[in-house]
Amino acid sequence: MGRLLAIDGLNIVRRVYEASPEPDSDLKAEIALRHALNSFRTLINGHEPTHVLPAFDFGGSTWRHALYGGYRESRAPMPAPLRAALPGFYATLEKIGLRPVSLPEVEADDVIGTVVTRWLNENRGEAVVASTDKDLHCLIADGARVWDHFRSEWHDAAWVENKWGVPPAQLPDLLALMGDATDSVPGVSKVGLKTAARLLRTYGTLDGIMAGAGILKDTVGEALRKERDMLYLSRQLVQLKTDVRVGVSWNMLVWDKS
Repeated sequence: MGRLLAIDGLNIVRRVYEASPEPDSDLKAEIALRHALNSFRTLINGHEPTHVLPAFDFGGSTWRHALYGGYRESRAPMPAPLRAALPGFYATLEKIGLRPVSLPEVEADDVIGTVVTRWLNENRGEAVVASTDKDLHCLIADGARVWDHFRSEWHDAAWVENKWGVPPAQLPDLLALMGDATDSVPGVSKVGLKTAARLLRTYGTLDGIMAGAGILKDTVGEALRKERDMLYLSRQLVQLKTDVRVGVSWNMLVWDKS
């Protein structure tokens, strides 16, 4: 059996870059990408995969922006020196035998979601996702394991439930309810983490919550009824897309240890 290592590329790169207090510059980008490359090598050496997927955001508008114009409007753009240095970094990854994937109008999360889901559905073996992105933790429900490279720790179903109050399969519904400030996903007003988790524990799904919203006489019930359309739009925004045309075969992702 194989082992797929899916690396959330910019999750590594951006965190390494932003860890330095120095002002944006070509030198800062060069140093950060050198450290990021070492992180990739550490991940590969530590997890000993048979296949590696380094996925990166392409940048610019995505299908989520087409759904909701305010998507990610509060997120700071990638620093220009880092953006300019990325093609060279991709070339370096290719030189060491990796196949970076970056697709227009699609986020890296969707690429990872698609490839990991297919891998597991085809019973090819283990799937490890290297990321701290909460959106990718829903893949644990499908059998993937999530590795936090920066803390050197596994995130499993118990970890997710302890942090967010729901199992991995309910994370998209939770984020739809409470919103996600990182991506400017609105969610429902008056609903935070604890309230969203409580609603899901009580009703199970968004449809179940909305079916029971009529009997909720408090401000939460009022908000749910009033913001129903935004709730379901938020659900679309936080849901991973798992049918992306990635354009690579399993053979292209094989990691040659030699």
